[in-house]
Amino acid sequence: MEKIYDLIIVGSGPAGLAAAIYAKRAELDTLVVEREMMSGGQILNTYEVDNYPGLPGSSGFDLGMKFREHADRLGASFAEDRIEKLELSGEIKTVVCEKESYRAKTVILATGAHHRKLGVPGEEELSGAGVSYCATCDGAFFRDKTVAVIGGGDVALEDAIFLSRICSKVYLIHRRDELRGAKTLQSRIFESEKIETVWDTVVDAIEGENRVEQIAVSNKKTGEKKKIAVDGVFIAVGIEPESAPFKGTLEMDKQGYIIAGEDGVTSVPGVFAAGDVRTKQLRQVITAAADGANCVTSAERYLAER
Repeated sequence: MEKIYDLIIVGSGPAGLAAAIYAKRAELDTLVVEREMMSGGQILNTYEVDNYPGLPGSSGFDLGMKFREHADRLGASFAEDRIEKLELSGEIKTVVCEKESYRAKTVILATGAHHRKLGVPGEEELSGAGVSYCATCDGAFFRDKTVAVIGGGDVALEDAIFLSRICSKVYLIHRRDELRGAKTLQSRIFESEKIETVWDTVVDAIEGENRVEQIAVSNKKTGEKKKIAVDGVFIAVGIEPESAPFKGTLEMDKQGYIIAGEDGVTSVPGVFAAGDVRTKQLRQVITAAADGANCVTSAERYLAER
């Protein structure tokens, strides 16, 4: 007979791995379905994680490996496969993937989210070496240095304000002639002596030898091209949740995040959402891990009631 798990966890970033750890401790028959060959999620691409309690200065890769080693030590099962859709009608849920389908009584979705990229030369090559998508994660590494923030929405403005407290100079690069962020944030941007807004400008390339050294930019209106010397580039042009396979199945907000609270409960009974893919205020390793634990508790409660 086809195996039916107590729980399937989709995704093996911090949320998924934390869920796997808690699920094994709860003695739930669990399978983790991961898309990549290596567990850890986005954290693997983070040069240094300095805000995870008890492990200051850890590399993202090392921290991700510690999460996986912990899950392995408890006997968690993993399958490398790419999810295509969910079949959630009835008591038994089916996770349909490219290689095969998996069935379980409960499902935790921990598929994460990805930062929208600029798609310019140097971005990928210097990611983690001066190119960052999280000012609160990496800003401390640029104390008293010069950085650029790319974007004009709330996140970009918040990043620029945050970085202005610790950096000597912040360039805010925006492709339009007015900012899109909240007026209160705009006022703080314009009041800051450390923030210089560069209008109507796009980044053509991020340049440097092993580390970010400068950005090549061009003015969309005048065509003028120039280079700006910076030590770091913070890209804040949007975040996209990895939720496409679940559209039409689970309730989501207009950005595509799965609507779920701290308990991870979604609009479908027996299906829970953890980490960056769900609606939440703060997307960090610590909150993702907490989500994983909460979702397992919710799954246990759901199973106990049946």
